[in-house]
Amino acid sequence: MLTPIIAAVASLIAGIFVGKLAFAKNTQRIEEEATSKAADIVKNAELQAENIKKDRILEAKEKFLKLRSEFEDDSNKKKQILVQNEQKLKERERNIQISMEQTKKLESDLNSQKQSLTSKEENLRKKTEEADRKRIQAEEMLASQVTQLEKIASLTAEEARQQLIDALRAEAETKASSIIKNTIEEAKLTATKEAKKVVIETIQRTAAENAIENCVSVFNIESDDVKGKIIGREGRNIRALEAATGVEFIVDDTPEAIIISGFDPVRREIARLSLHRLVQDGRIHPARIEEVVAKTKKNIDEEIIEIGERTVIDLGIHGLHPELIKMVGRMRFRSSYGQNLLQHSREVAKLCATMAAELGLNAKLAKRAGLLHDIGKVWHEEAELPHAILGMQLAEKYKENVEVCNAIGAHHDEIEMTSMISPIIQVCDAISGSRPGARREMMESYMRRLKELEELAVSFSGVQKCYAIQAGRELRVLVDSENVSDEKASMLSYDISQKIEKEMQYPGQIKVTVIREMRAVNYAK
Repeated sequence: MLTPIIAAVASLIAGIFVGKLAFAKNTQRIEEEATSKAADIVKNAELQAENIKKDRILEAKEKFLKLRSEFEDDSNKKKQILVQNEQKLKERERNIQISMEQTKKLESDLNSQKQSLTSKEENLRKKTEEADRKRIQAEEMLASQVTQLEKIASLTAEEARQQLIDALRAEAETKASSIIKNTIEEAKLTATKEAKKVVIETIQRTAAENAIENCVSVFNIESDDVKGKIIGREGRNIRALEAATGVEFIVDDTPEAIIISGFDPVRREIARLSLHRLVQDGRIHPARIEEVVAKTKKNIDEEIIEIGERTVIDLGIHGLHPELIKMVGRMRFRSSYGQNLLQHSREVAKLCATMAAELGLNAKLAKRAGLLHDIGKVWHEEAELPHAILGMQLAEKYKENVEVCNAIGAHHDEIEMTSMISPIIQVCDAISGSRPGARREMMESYMRRLKELEELAVSFSGVQKCYAIQAGRELRVLVDSENVSDEKASMLSYDISQKIEKEMQYPGQIKVTVIREMRAVNYAK
């Protein structure tokens, strides 16, 4: 009986032992797997931490480079402001020195005039005494002659008096005509001398720069690697820039520089600012280029108003109409025979104020007329009137003073001068334009030819925009793709070239390029 029980117990014990061994092995295997997985997790975590660390280091370096670039730009701007302030300070010191010298000269002239006046008063007193003595002698002689005439001629006193009066009247008229003639000649000589003195002193008291603006702008870059981004794949970026701004971008071997060429200063400034923003942003592609150029054009309009307001404040001119202020700001981006129009107008305004003060006229009114005398040149619409007449009409439209309007219209003799300010404006305009190096006739004719070239192309149907580039040797015409087909674009290029040959005179040859770009735009809403 006990044997089966013992066997069963032994089997049970053996099974329990085997189960424990199996459980122990399974537990050990699970522990090893867990240890291996933990090691893998730690290793992966260390790799991820290392990658995150590298990314943070790269981000920190990029942020450092960006901050350093911003700091350098800010430093350069502050340096430029310091240099400009130093130049203005030097110019003010020079003007103060000139004013002190003029004051000393005026004091010396005043003293000499006082001495001369004292001498003249003494001479006048002596002449008065001499005249009184002669008058008494004449009265005595007259009485004697009356007595003799009455005795000799048997004339009455009244008749003798009448004959004597006639004789004295004839003698007085002869002497008076001689005195008047001498006085007029002396006045002419004195007037000429005084006029020359006023003009010379006005020129001496007004300093002006004679620098002539060029037709190119230089855009500086930090590295030549940026040139590749600006050009773009197969030149698409630079073509988009030229099409949007209407100027030529010259990307050559010049180190760290890109040349922006164009005869219109406004276009060059828009191109320069747009390129600066694109390079700073780093995203340079056709769509982004068009967006940036559109924003820059809007900013330029705001800058024009700011320039006009700053100019009238600097000159102390008040109550100017907002439209006239905008025209004054637009002068900054226009030139006359190579001379910047705003600089020329500011100079004329200062000259007019100085000359009017010397002549005892209204200096503020003369300064106002001097600033506005060329506003007809910046009117945004085409007009066949001379710029002086157009400027006068604009001044009348915006309720300017009658004398100011006449001075604007008469400074090139298109109308008759009706006030003393008008000849002052004409003279000061001539002084400013005739300074050595102030103007170039060839520049004005060159810019006029390029404008006529663009206007000729725009006159054709279907033309949206037109830009003359490469000093007028190439004409790029952008047409409406919906109204002008490929075949018509080819014919349009030929028609424009034929019209240029017939109606214009130019050196060499002009390449006419018609650009037709097809765009399909839709919006997902």
